[in-house]
Amino acid sequence: MKANVISLNGTREGDVELPSQFNDAFRPDLIRRAFSAERSRLFQSKGAYPLAGMQNTAEYYGRRHAWRQTINTGRSRLPREKLPKGRSGRVLQVPHAVKGRRAHPPKPQKILIERINIKEKNAAIRSAIAATADMRLVTARGHRFDGSLPLVIEDGFEAVKRVKEAKGVLEKCGFSADLERAKEGRQMRSGRARLRKGGYRTPCSVLVVYAKDEGVGKAVRNLPGVEAAKVDALTMEELAPGGEAGRLTLWTKGALAELGKGLYGAMA
Repeated sequence: MKANVISLNGTREGDVELPSQFNDAFRPDLIRRAFSAERSRLFQSKGAYPLAGMQNTAEYYGRRHAWRQTINTGRSRLPREKLPKGRSGRVLQVPHAVKGRRAHPPKPQKILIERINIKEKNAAIRSAIAATADMRLVTARGHRFDGSLPLVIEDGFEAVKRVKEAKGVLEKCGFSADLERAKEGRQMRSGRARLRKGGYRTPCSVLVVYAKDEGVGKAVRNLPGVEAAKVDALTMEELAPGGEAGRLTLWTKGALAELGKGLYGAMA
């Protein structure tokens, strides 16, 4: 299986043999599982104070005929706070009482991280890589692109350092419509998410995969929705945002050469 190699001017300058990762079967189940496992590592443990609602003098007297009994007195038989001169006060400690403890508070011991086997994770990454060459999956994600996939560009793109220059190259490669989609689709979040997540939601656009970062990483990061990633450190968040495979991806020629060395458990 071969792919066209595009120059910085947008013209075809040859073709290249695709590595074996692009021949893997599409496994949406593995992709979603690997995405969930990766996303779960961002979760933080939370829990209530263990003694919340219990730091008081409340005590239950259940012995019949005791001087502080609550049996046969017309009151609920529940823990009551101790007051001066042997009196009893409010019901405390129990979950259904005012200022009582919670019945089932959140516990920091809860296991939040979802684990996945290394071989399954590598299989999911290979499947997500193969999905970037499937036009049906790419368009299903909402990307706008009319060319052939996968799209490979010469290694000179890795040395691009200016945002304006990087945007011009991407437009010459046919990504103008998708860049405009990401720019126009940027909208403000609602509710508390506006304070917690930067305020805006931006649709995902092109993913640039490179072998050596000689400036392209900074050049594309200010373009709305565009991301750059090193070929030997790809994540499911980048290849399949939201667990949905088929992201519009631009590969450099050097990145494909690195993939051909057997990355992510593939045959070299």
